Amino acid sequence: MVGAGGLGCPVALYLGAAGIGTLGIVDDDAVDLSNLQRQIAHGTDDIGRAKVDSLAASVEAINGDITVVRHPTRLTTQNVESLIRDYDIIVDGSDNFATRYLLNDACFFAGKTLISAALLRFEGQISTFKPHARTNEGEAGRHPCYRCLFPEIPPKGLVPSCAEAGILGVLVGTVGSLQATEVIKEILGAGESLSGHLLIYNALDVSFQKFRVKPNPDCALCGGHATLRDLSHHQVAA
Repeated sequence: MVGAGGLGCPVALYLGAAGIGTLGIVDDDAVDLSNLQRQIAHGTDDIGRAKVDSLAASVEAINGDITVVRHPTRLTTQNVESLIRDYDIIVDGSDNFATRYLLNDACFFAGKTLISAALLRFEGQISTFKPHARTNEGEAGRHPCYRCLFPEIPPKGLVPSCAEAGILGVLVGTVGSLQATEVIKEILGAGESLSGHLLIYNALDVSFQKFRVKPNPDCALCGGHATLRDLSHHQVAA
């Protein structure tokens, strides 16, 4: 799980309560007073504490039988492959485009299932990305990667950050719970995967929109004539 903030808190708490055997948490930040409006696993006594330690303690308080692995570091091109190597499912709870694209590309090359969500103001979106599943019979027309939907990082300043535009605190609980649900479904093979769909939730009118999305044959990462062959094009460094 990348990010121990707004999305990471509900995801980790629910996965811990569900009995996920091993949960890894990647984050290099410390708890700040401004976080507490939406990052529900942290409290006032945790201010200044590393988020991975605060979140791990909250998870372990719910279920002491699981293993929580702390990774107090920023995700970079240098460490992403080693960080995701030992995990079956990767959850993206990051808050910036550079990390999101790096994680998508790394998961593609490693053949890992990625469950990604993003938030802004009163709206959230979530999808599951597992283009490696296209190798299964009858699955060729499904399972896009993140770049199939959003080919490139948007120009700086085009999309405001959460810090600039704000975010409804309880929105992260709704979307984070959906992320945890999708993780459990992928583990159990239950229901219909969100792979091949983009789910958008609007808190203001309490609406869900579900769009079907297909692999882009011209995708630079997973298309038939892909130009991205490794992670060298990323600039996310320590």
